[in-house]
Amino acid sequence: MTWPYKDLIAIADLSADEIGTILDMAASFKEISRRDIKKVPTLRGKTVVLLFYEPSTRTRLSFELAAKRLSADTTALSASGSSFTKGETIMDAAYNVMAMAPDCIIIRYPYAGIPKKMAQLLPCSIINAGDGYHEHPTQALLDMYSIKEHFGRLEGLNVTIVGDIMHSRVARSNVYGLRKMGAHVVLVTPKTLLPPGVETWGVEVSTALDPVIPESDVIMMLRVQKERLHQQFFSGEREYSFFYGLNKSRVQKMKEDAVIMHPGPMNRGVEITYDAADSARSIILDQVENGLAIRMTLLYLSLGGSVNVD
Repeated sequence: MTWPYKDLIAIADLSADEIGTILDMAASFKEISRRDIKKVPTLRGKTVVLLFYEPSTRTRLSFELAAKRLSADTTALSASGSSFTKGETIMDAAYNVMAMAPDCIIIRYPYAGIPKKMAQLLPCSIINAGDGYHEHPTQALLDMYSIKEHFGRLEGLNVTIVGDIMHSRVARSNVYGLRKMGAHVVLVTPKTLLPPGVETWGVEVSTALDPVIPESDVIMMLRVQKERLHQQFFSGEREYSFFYGLNKSRVQKMKEDAVIMHPGPMNRGVEITYDAADSARSIILDQVENGLAIRMTLLYLSLGGSVNVD
C-alpha cells in the first residue's frame, strides 16, 4: 500500500496507527546507516531541496544525509545565502524553487503556518522541519522511536518534559504524538512559561521538578530558547538551573531504568549538567542517530514508497 500523504506538516495530522507505521519502518532504514556502504538506490532521480530560514545543525544535516543515503540529489538554501535578505517573501522563494521541479521541499521557518501553506499550493512533497512555536513533527517521531527502542513500547510510560514549554514546538509535537500512543505526559515549567490553553492538552502540569522525577520513565529536557525570550520570564540562568536543571543529585532520584533525553542543542550547565548529559542513562546521541532513520523513512514515504518495505 502506498503512503496516503505527500506532506508531513504536523503530528496532529497523523493517527496512532500511522505513527506506529513510521516507527516500525524506521528500524529498516536505521540498518542502512550501519552498513559499510551506507547507500541504497531507493530515491535515485529524485531531488530534495532544503529551505532553512533558521539556524540548524542536527535537523538540516540529518535530512541531507537521509536524502543522500537514499540516493536523492540534494541542495540546501539558508536565509543568509538567499534573496530573503533582499526582501523576497518565502512564498516567492518557494514558487521559484518549484519552477525548478524538485520532488520534495523541506522547510524550517521562524513563523507558524508556512509549511502548511506551501503544502496547499505546491505540487511537490513538503516536510515541516519546524515552524515557529507550532510543531516539529520529525523531532517528535525520532523521540518516540528512541523511547520505543529503549522500552519496547510507548503505551503506559510516564514521560516528563521539562523547560520552556511556551516557546517549544518540540514539546507540542511530542505531546500530540505521545498521547496518541498511550503515554502519560507531565509538563514541568515555571508558571511564566506555560502556554495559553495548556489545560486543553490532556497532560499533567507541574511547576516543580523534584516531585515528578521518581515516577518518570523518561525525562526530556528542553533548551532555554534565548532567541525567543523577548522578555524576562525568570530571574536568571542560575535560578532556573537550581529549580529546573537536571543535575547529578536529581539523576540519582530517577527510576532504575529511566532515561534522559534532549532534542539539542544543549545549554550545558543551564537545563542540564555535564554529568547528567553524559551519564549512562542518557540516550541523547541515540536520538541523533534515530533522527536519520526517521527522516529516511519519511522521505521514502512522502515520495511514493510502500508501507510494506522490508
